[in-house]
Amino acid sequence: MGKLMGFLEYDRRLPPDRDPIGRLNDWEEIHESLPLEAQLEQAGRCMYCGVPFCHSVIAIKGTPTGCPLGNLIPEWNDLLYRQEWDAAADRLLRTISFPEFTGRVCPALCEGACTCGIHQPMVTIRQNELTLIEHAFESGHMKPRLPKRRTGKRVAIVGSGPAGLACANWLNRFGHTVTVLERADRIGGLLMYGIPNMKLDKKIIDRRISLMREEGVEFVVNAHIGVDTPVEKLLKDYQAVVLACGSGKPRNLSIPGRDGGGVLFAVDYLTTATKHLLNADFPVPPEMNARDKHVVIIGGGDTGTDCVGTALRQGCRSVHQLEIMPRPSDERTAQNPWPEYPRILKTDYAQEEAIAKYGDDPRQYLVSAREIERDETGAIRAVITDTIRWVKDQNGRMTTEVVEGTARKWPADLVLIAMGFTGPEDTLVDALGLPRDARTNVVAEGYQTERKGVFVAGDMHSGQSLVVRAMNEGQEAAVACDRYLRG
Repeated sequence: MGKLMGFLEYDRRLPPDRDPIGRLNDWEEIHESLPLEAQLEQAGRCMYCGVPFCHSVIAIKGTPTGCPLGNLIPEWNDLLYRQEWDAAADRLLRTISFPEFTGRVCPALCEGACTCGIHQPMVTIRQNELTLIEHAFESGHMKPRLPKRRTGKRVAIVGSGPAGLACANWLNRFGHTVTVLERADRIGGLLMYGIPNMKLDKKIIDRRISLMREEGVEFVVNAHIGVDTPVEKLLKDYQAVVLACGSGKPRNLSIPGRDGGGVLFAVDYLTTATKHLLNADFPVPPEMNARDKHVVIIGGGDTGTDCVGTALRQGCRSVHQLEIMPRPSDERTAQNPWPEYPRILKTDYAQEEAIAKYGDDPRQYLVSAREIERDETGAIRAVITDTIRWVKDQNGRMTTEVVEGTARKWPADLVLIAMGFTGPEDTLVDALGLPRDARTNVVAEGYQTERKGVFVAGDMHSGQSLVVRAMNEGQEAAVACDRYLRG
């Protein structure tokens, strides 16, 4: 280890965030940075333990814990502490394509499994990772690395989210000629339009895409495969095709008043806000602008949180985030021991901002939307909810029941549905005639579908998940595709 007993000498310390009220005036990233000496101390807290659970993916009670990518965390923490910057960055990049993305948006499954976290705060693995890759870019270490030789094989990757980009990165490294096709006007998928700028500055994505272009990857935007480009042309022009289109069907809400203006899917709302930020000439329709509106967000996950932060920056009058699940505990319970990912209450950046502005946490737990109330003109007036409790049914499955007498009206002019996604969109999957599993995800064995030369990765293969898991799927699909191409 870099610092003998460093985990006992130094306390866990993260960089400060910008003032919650002040940062509502812009869309810049919210995190600042630590002084170099303090950051090195954080790397020195890594124990270099005998069995580092942080980089070992283990399924506990059906839930994976540890880093899905198998990052060699103790090794590059040691090198970071010793300020062997280039060696540390190279060790990091052996297993992960884009640490500048995960270092900003990953929930850090690795930290939940950190051995140090059994009895004290875990190592700041995510922040150490971000420090390493940003230093690598700033120092000029991140230069184009072209493959020594090309195989002559051409691969098309449909979708430019984390799975598609990671797959492209590795296939290009293997020497294949890679083209990434994206139906939107910018590369990045949900990294670009699903995650707001204050969490992931879009210049960070553009920086990586520029580097990949120099390394030989071709990017094509406004290419909707199966709509404006026939699928069969893709199969004819390329020796292999990798589908990485994500899980694009948002889960809907079937309650009275759902149909009509003023109700939006979260992904559409976030996309519009980011498009306007990147291009001032792109108009934000009034119905997609939260300015001077009471906003109710149905869904308590990360996407709902991003809607809170976006609505605040647009100047909403109020914002509430309705969550059907119970409030998490403040600390680990006996049912959630180490090294499971800690299911504890976390107050994210947007909740901090709402608390600072309005004095209250916008999250409301154990709440179920019953109706969206509209006036005689069809405009939304309120969201009517019930408090619920979770009970076991006669088959032992958890279900909800309404607590009588708990109906409540939340003033609303704009309702955002942030309830997750139900599977990949149909167009491309149906055009290829690919079978699906019970969750409508594309069936594949070792990432290869039933169609010869067609592979699948990311959310459309494994279901809605995290950026880090999609990235891992993209890299593993690249390995499977490479084996196929090489026979």
